Amino acid sequence: MTRVDVAIVGAGFAGIGMAMALRRAGIDDVVLLERAPSVGGTWRDNTYPGIACDVPSHLYGFAAHPNPSWSGTYARGDEIRAYLEHVVDTEGLRDRIRLNTAMRGARWDAQRGAWLLDTAIASGPAGQVTARALVLACGRLTEPAIPQLAGLETFPGPMFHSARWDHDAPLAGRRVGVVGTGASAIQIVPELARTAAHVTLFQRTPAWIVPRGGDVYSDTDRDSFAAHPEALEALRADLYAEGEARFASRSGDSAAAAEAEAIARAHLESQVPDPALRALLTPDYAFGCKRVLLSDDFYPAVASDAVTLVPSPLDRVDGPTIVAADGSRHVIDALVLATGFASTRQPYADLVVGEEGQTLAAHWSGGMTSFASTVVAGFPNLFVLNGPNASLGHSSSVLMIEEQAGYTARVLRRHPGRVLRVDPAAERAYTDEIARAAASTRWMTGGCRNWYVDERSGRLTLLWPGTVDAFRARLARADGSEFLPEPALTSTFEGRPA
Repeated sequence: MTRVDVAIVGAGFAGIGMAMALRRAGIDDVVLLERAPSVGGTWRDNTYPGIACDVPSHLYGFAAHPNPSWSGTYARGDEIRAYLEHVVDTEGLRDRIRLNTAMRGARWDAQRGAWLLDTAIASGPAGQVTARALVLACGRLTEPAIPQLAGLETFPGPMFHSARWDHDAPLAGRRVGVVGTGASAIQIVPELARTAAHVTLFQRTPAWIVPRGGDVYSDTDRDSFAAHPEALEALRADLYAEGEARFASRSGDSAAAAEAEAIARAHLESQVPDPALRALLTPDYAFGCKRVLLSDDFYPAVASDAVTLVPSPLDRVDGPTIVAADGSRHVIDALVLATGFASTRQPYADLVVGEEGQTLAAHWSGGMTSFASTVVAGFPNLFVLNGPNASLGHSSSVLMIEEQAGYTARVLRRHPGRVLRVDPAAERAYTDEIARAAASTRWMTGGCRNWYVDERSGRLTLLWPGTVDAFRARLARADGSEFLPEPALTSTFEGRPA
């Protein structure tokens, strides 16, 4: 058995950022459990052709680790993964990370005042970790959503989700079907169109797409960034300000949204000359209701002879024939499911059992709730990063991770040895606060079905309905009153490795 002060589950941006924040707070008795054989999170798992970030690279990183070596305005997926490996080495976190170690269950032990974690090791016996505090940094885009289609199992060719790309699948010169037109698909389709015999793209709902633009950085640019860190800091500040300004158009400010929508419509018109095809690619919901995408090559690919757009979801699969809901039939050789993730129902929630024997999934049965988007009533000394209302629709998610990690580190530093129980009233008040702020946004009123809103409750549970500045200010106002002032809250747990 291993005993530590803090156990962190996940070694992507959130887990690494959390370990960094704890170390800066003087808390170094930490272990990071990572089920995969390497760090990187979503940037390790997603390796599909064309994968890149749609947030400017110099904003998509830790503030303490600016990277002068990005290849361009938008970083490739492999670059981001390499960046995280570099941060781990620079911070000296290798000896804190247990790779190939999955959390199979976690339960709160009231007698010990600690979390008991059951783990499974890929090449060894199972083990247990006892931790005074548990941080779930598992990510919100970890488990692919596979559509429930009649006959899907009868498809004879290669079939895989975009997040589990099969690089051995023979796609060149083959007829490839792609399901979905979201953030992954718009990067995948242009790449496949260059090599496949033909691409058939199944679209349930079109997306608003704006120009991507961006530059490729030269060696001179990168040398300049390295030589002048103050210039890199100023660039990050500019990108941050641009992101904050984007919140207005994404959330529903009428003038800002109209201006952004006009840009998207002009982009579509300039790249798709066929009016009938343009109509199929034009959303019928408000700009900002669903995730706004960035691409300069998706529309030209769809408008080319290499791609056929089917403006219909799938209905069933009959061997190599894909039948769409509009009745059309399409024979293909390989099928790529770019169908997103289980975002509002986090898979790890079934594994975590709180103080009253309730799982986190049961607590969240009506949609995720929390205080400060980080701590949850009924689950003492538990902190969730990238969980309830901690995502953004307008800027870098890393900014939110750093704020949550900072809040967690402050709480643990200020209350050493204490069992921290969230006041249910504080959680309810925060949930109501979120609901009021979200009520007038396009995410709630824009006439679309999006992955930000939990269909069970109709609440916005994934996005923070405000700016990063507002989130930082909200967490700064948390003064400890969110925890119950119970007597005898001191834990007897001794957090040292055994």
